[in-house]
Amino acid sequence: MFLTRTRLMRRRRRGLAAGALREEAYAAARAEVESTLSALPPPLRRRAEAVAVSYEWTPSSHLIAEGIDSDTMGLFSGPTFGEEVSSADPHAPTITLFIRNILLEADGDMKAFRAEARRTYLHELGHYLGLEEDALDARGLA
Repeated sequence: MFLTRTRLMRRRRRGLAAGALREEAYAAARAEVESTLSALPPPLRRRAEAVAVSYEWTPSSHLIAEGIDSDTMGLFSGPTFGEEVSSADPHAPTITLFIRNILLEADGDMKAFRAEARRTYLHELGHYLGLEEDALDARGLA
């Protein structure tokens, strides 16, 4: 983690203020998700378009209290494909990408950040489609 934070601090000193770096990362994540969606085969794209995508800087204290690790890069919540939204769980399927954690994983490098954002999005989309961790790992998405 120290090296990661060091690289982010260097980027800030080179003229990317914290707010600008944050906005650059959010924009890059959104663009990567849009690009990934458009590249999916049409039947899979239609399924993926039914899933909302949320972008947060880090997991909230509420999520952490529920057992989500503070360094989690993505989270799928809601019913999986084929399950109906019920009154017991009225939430729509949602993928949340945690931008700061993806940026730290990428060591502040924006090319690596975009690749990690794509991989994290596809990993969480896999959960929506019903895939477990071992199946995602077999596809290079763990």
